[in-house]
Amino acid sequence: MKNDPKKLMRYTPSERANHWLTAILFFLAALSGLSFFQPLYYPLTLLFAGGVWTRILHPFFGVLMTVSFGIEFFNYRQLNVMTPTDWEWLSRVRQLVGGDDQNMPEAGKFNGGQKLLFWLMAVFMALLILSGIVIWRAYFSFLFPVGLIRFASVIHAASAAVMIGLIIFHIYAAIWMKESIGAMLYGWVRRAWAKQHHPAWYREMTGGGK
Repeated sequence: MKNDPKKLMRYTPSERANHWLTAILFFLAALSGLSFFQPLYYPLTLLFAGGVWTRILHPFFGVLMTVSFGIEFFNYRQLNVMTPTDWEWLSRVRQLVGGDDQNMPEAGKFNGGQKLLFWLMAVFMALLILSGIVIWRAYFSFLFPVGLIRFASVIHAASAAVMIGLIIFHIYAAIWMKESIGAMLYGWVRRAWAKQHHPAWYREMTGGGK
């Protein structure tokens, strides 16, 4: 796509590719994990050539997802540092949901809600990988006492449930906020959209004054 004077680059091709890779790996890990969480979901193992292959593949999906998310984490961690403005933004989020975005604090590239979601996902991703290592029978579980393995299993299941909830919210918010999905698909957003929803980032990208 040629440089459009009416648009701004929000995400680079590499950022978008890594984001979608993380998303794909998350769904693969979630579907394979759910198949063992409750008998009702066991037919999901058919997506992975049966129960044996599902059990083999699930932890590797998790490791690859962690690596992919780790790249996002290190790319965006500075941009997601919470500031007093972000906490004020969160305190007024009901106004935004109600359709009134005129009095919202100025957001940078990411607003307070996006930043909070980022850190919650980072925490629960860490819990998933750490607990997953403890219960990974083929390679690590023999190193740990049975009590710790059982505790890690509970932490792993609970963290997975929270992560699924966070991802559902993330998808809903992306659909609700028009142009968000398009930005992650094509990389660009309209300048008018940026100025309305992320004014501080808009000024940074355009060199405009306050």
